[in-house]
Amino acid sequence: MPGTRGLRRTSTLVAALGALVVVTACGTGGGGGDDQGGGKTIRIGYQAFPSGDLIVKEKGLLEKALPEYTIKWIKFDSGATVNTAFVSGAVDLAAIGSSPVARGLSEPLNIPYKVTWVLDVAGDNEALVARNGSGIKDVKDLAGHKVATPFSSTSHYSLLAALDKAGVDPSKVDLLDLEPQDIVAAWSRGDIDAAYLWLPTLDELGKTGKTLLTSRELAASGKPTLDLGVASTSFIEKRPEVITAWRKAQAQALDLIHDDPSAAAEAVGKQLGTSPEDAAAQLKQGIFLKPADQADDKWLGRPGKVGDLAQNLLSAAEFLAGQKQIPAAPELSDLEKAVYVEGLSDAVSQ
Repeated sequence: MPGTRGLRRTSTLVAALGALVVVTACGTGGGGGDDQGGGKTIRIGYQAFPSGDLIVKEKGLLEKALPEYTIKWIKFDSGATVNTAFVSGAVDLAAIGSSPVARGLSEPLNIPYKVTWVLDVAGDNEALVARNGSGIKDVKDLAGHKVATPFSSTSHYSLLAALDKAGVDPSKVDLLDLEPQDIVAAWSRGDIDAAYLWLPTLDELGKTGKTLLTSRELAASGKPTLDLGVASTSFIEKRPEVITAWRKAQAQALDLIHDDPSAAAEAVGKQLGTSPEDAAAQLKQGIFLKPADQADDKWLGRPGKVGDLAQNLLSAAEFLAGQKQIPAAPELSDLEKAVYVEGLSDAVSQ
């Protein structure tokens, strides 16, 4: 079954991480923001999807706020590889989907990191698409077909949720674990019939495919997914001022998306290698909070009252456990501890 295969894949991942830890420790000191030369380096994992994170990177907002630090941006293709990097101590902060975070906070990974920000709520920027000529007209038709998605990602979670909602047994679908660039190649060769993926790759598939379901629709039916900012617990403890600066930079980016969409699209387009017009269209498909909303009870919350994000992570973990993707969901209290709310209100206040 795909669920068993996913669990076996996680175990293999954990077994392989010992060597990665040794290599990382030799190269970067294993985290905490200090390098061997006595300087200060912040290693930030990012993904090439339309978000305020790309605006922060393009405009150098964090570099301006923290001139005493060296900012190292590291590109990742999916949440699974971000989790691997955290386990090996290769990153300090990163952008990652809520489903991979739920997986990372669960057995067997138990990654010591915390959620510090909501980058966006998935809308039409993540969707299930069937290739033209595949004969697939709705989710129920996926049985017997090859469907690709990056495993351990929000898209993987959403695909499983879509199959569950449609009453399709995942074991009846040939699920393939492919990264975005590999999905495009397999799609063009006709090797796969459908894919669940995010922008900008989603737009490429849409030129020769039909959208069956979006993450916005799944959110409306009770299975929302988000893109989150997370930081290692040790880094938060050692460099809380960096988290504050990072949050303020992300707040600036969100303000730009809401107040000056053209400037936001120009910055995102440069990072994605696309036109401002295409970037603007892609940004419109996501759901972006106002900075002050981050501290709302619906999202991260505040000291003494963690927001509903912890419950969202629990729901995702419970679903993954039901799909045999993880052994069991963590306790809600443990997930609440993994939402970092200290200093949030000050960072997002106008």
